[in-house]
Amino acid sequence: MKPHHIAFSPTLIAAVLVFAATPANASETAESADGARTPAIAAFVLAAAPEAASEAVVTSQPANPASPSSGPPPATVFDETWLTIGLGAGLTPSYAGSNDYIANPVPLIIGRVAGIGISPSGAGLVFDLNSRSPSAAPSKGVRVSFGPAFRLRNDRANRISDDVVARAGELDTALEVGAAAGVGFPGVLNRYDQLTIAVQARWDVLGAHDGMIIEPQIGYRTPLSRSIILQVQASAEFVDDSFADYYFAISPAQSAATGLPQFAAEGGLNRVGTTMILARDLDRDLQNGGLSVFGIGGYSRLMGDSADTPFTSVRGSADQFLAGLGLAYTF
Repeated sequence: MKPHHIAFSPTLIAAVLVFAATPANASETAESADGARTPAIAAFVLAAAPEAASEAVVTSQPANPASPSSGPPPATVFDETWLTIGLGAGLTPSYAGSNDYIANPVPLIIGRVAGIGISPSGAGLVFDLNSRSPSAAPSKGVRVSFGPAFRLRNDRANRISDDVVARAGELDTALEVGAAAGVGFPGVLNRYDQLTIAVQARWDVLGAHDGMIIEPQIGYRTPLSRSIILQVQASAEFVDDSFADYYFAISPAQSAATGLPQFAAEGGLNRVGTTMILARDLDRDLQNGGLSVFGIGGYSRLMGDSADTPFTSVRGSADQFLAGLGLAYTF
């Protein structure tokens, strides 16, 4: 087992300085054991904040029962069309199973355009064709979401920090296309929280791994104040034999090039993981949009052949971590 080492970039250092200068501390999706250079942060960060902000008018003091409350809900930036764009920096494994960590800039986008919800999902997007119009009033009733899902996977496509693993050769970038569906249960522990159970099924359409991925998720989000949103999420990833063979098998030629033993990989449970996000609006009001900062931290554990492959068991680690910071703007 070789020691950990971490490569920093000016982007990450700048993000740390920006975040440290803000009044609130933040920490958290991803996520994700599918390797570095994927915007793992994007899977959860802003999805946790804007929609919940549009539903919650929260103050640090209990509401006064004697004050007027029968009028229309206050106006928010989250109307029929809104967008959140941002840029963060994440520290992620060099490849799925690596114990070398590299820093990467992470663009973010989430919103609602023409009645269609847009949410980040790893290095991709999910579109909700059943997106409802945002409201400052608390959510009521079960909410169903469904729509297409897209994701880029560039695991071991470049920037492989381990020289031995690099001699096995770079892989092609995969584009995974499929569908996502979920059910949300608002008001679980308070009037403004939501528990969501969702699943994605995706297939590679670029001929890289040519496999299928099924990704169940369960998440919980709640406002902690008028300016802070918290989200936690647990997820798993199931893959088929084609996916496992492409990313985790070691052929005779690769064995000769790297000195690692040959390995035949099969599909199954690929990873389990959890993430936590804390996002804070800089003017202390989530309702009016503008600038916000977020922090994200996550842990995942590779399972099955993704943990047993020598790429992981000899050269890396089945324990995968991520951390990130970012700044976003909602309008």
